[in-house]
Amino acid sequence: MDRLPRFDDPRLIVGTDTGDDAGVLRLSDDLALVQTVDVFTPVVDDPYVFGQIVAANCLSDVWAMGGEVLTALNLFGYPQWKLSNDDAALILKGCAEKLKEAGAVLCGGHTWVDNELKAGLAVTGTVHPGRIVTNAGARPGDALVLTKPVGGGIITLAVAKGKAGPETMEPVIQSMVALNQKASQIMRDVGVRAATDITGFSLLGHGAILALASGVGLEIVASHVPVFETALDLVDNGIFLPMGQSNESSFQAQVDFDPEIPQRMIKVLFDPQTSGGLLISVEERKKEMLVDRLREAGAPAARPIGTVTEHGKGRIRVRQ
Repeated sequence: MDRLPRFDDPRLIVGTDTGDDAGVLRLSDDLALVQTVDVFTPVVDDPYVFGQIVAANCLSDVWAMGGEVLTALNLFGYPQWKLSNDDAALILKGCAEKLKEAGAVLCGGHTWVDNELKAGLAVTGTVHPGRIVTNAGARPGDALVLTKPVGGGIITLAVAKGKAGPETMEPVIQSMVALNQKASQIMRDVGVRAATDITGFSLLGHGAILALASGVGLEIVASHVPVFETALDLVDNGIFLPMGQSNESSFQAQVDFDPEIPQRMIKVLFDPQTSGGLLISVEERKKEMLVDRLREAGAPAARPIGTVTEHGKGRIRVRQ
């Protein structure tokens, strides 16, 4: 991030400095703009479901900042000689219907010819400048709460390789198409210190970024982390995404594992997610209220997974 262009504009509240989920620009004393963009390749074969996942994933960055989504633009690159018009239309339909569910307005978009199918959204949202939730606000003594299970990337790869049946994807798909909108509303109502959504950098990667941005350490209890159990067995059978290996290489220097943590759990904690949950830092006294409300709102996997510590800025200790 040190090599990225920097804009010293007083209106820019959240830029690139802390690796946050979206940028935030102040428009007035009581209104700020939240902007984000993401594009990725298919994680499922069903074009309609892929479109749903695209929207759920891309909108999540705004909700992680405590904002409300406003508008979106489709970004769609496709191999026109291979992708049928019907499948292209289903992808866009799935995306549009999730945008409607979120109350967002699709204003148009941009397409291009590509050797590989890619879809995404540029999303604009709004937030009150005094109520932004960043990844830099965690404080020692806070509880860490995760709203969705991890391990979905491993299962997706296994199904694509024919190493697992398509039925193993059902809980993963249900998780990926579930919007983080209600979770965002609840965390704002409860009042939390910090949040980030868990996507390609994995739970430990995004956790390490949050810890560094907040100037704190994290302690995660591996046995408390919600996991798609099938993922653990698949790791034992040699299934692990290359991006997961990249996450491990990139962030392992910031993570200390207790000796009893099994290797298969380590792999799952580094597994890249698509449309994952929110990792939330909240005062300990509010932890149970937050979890109870999340579960009541349709996030049954939500649970406390650790604490924020004052030791080891940017570091994570994982214990059993």
